[in-house]
Amino acid sequence: MTAFPFRMGAGFAGDVNRTHPASVEPALNDATNPVLLPGLACVASASGNTVRQMAAGDTALTDIWGVLVRAFPTQQVTATLAYGQVAYGAVAPGTVQPVDVLRSGYILVPVNGAVVKGGAVYIWVAASAGAHVQGGFESAATGGSTMTLSTGRAYWNGPADSTGIAELAFNV
Repeated sequence: MTAFPFRMGAGFAGDVNRTHPASVEPALNDATNPVLLPGLACVASASGNTVRQMAAGDTALTDIWGVLVRAFPTQQVTATLAYGQVAYGAVAPGTVQPVDVLRSGYILVPVNGAVVKGGAVYIWVAASAGAHVQGGFESAATGGSTMTLSTGRAYWNGPADSTGIAELAFNV
């Protein structure tokens, strides 16, 4: 039996936590620059009609294609993910099979820093370093390392839990 003395965890990165309204589309993961973990942002790639991970040159973007959804069913694994989370399910999606991408709705994502309800959404586009993960979500802008999603396109629906998972309202 487990007791939750304060706040229960929000969930797992990449979980679509409100199924209505939500729009999830299948996409092919780019073989040369794949999206590596559920809950990370992705953009459409012109080559091969795929989605790819964010890249250093994406600082000028104001929009993303969507957010990678966690695969189901999943099995318990012991790998440690970004922000100190323990993975639940596949650590990395395959590059030879379709992945699910949230195009509109509410999804749980890992975020670096403290976010507030209605706060702006930033995405780390520079190479992964320390707590910053390429394609991961950030609480504050950093010149040359983050992109800002256009106002009204996405916002935080409250603070993150103790593991850094927060609810993102995307294109709702």
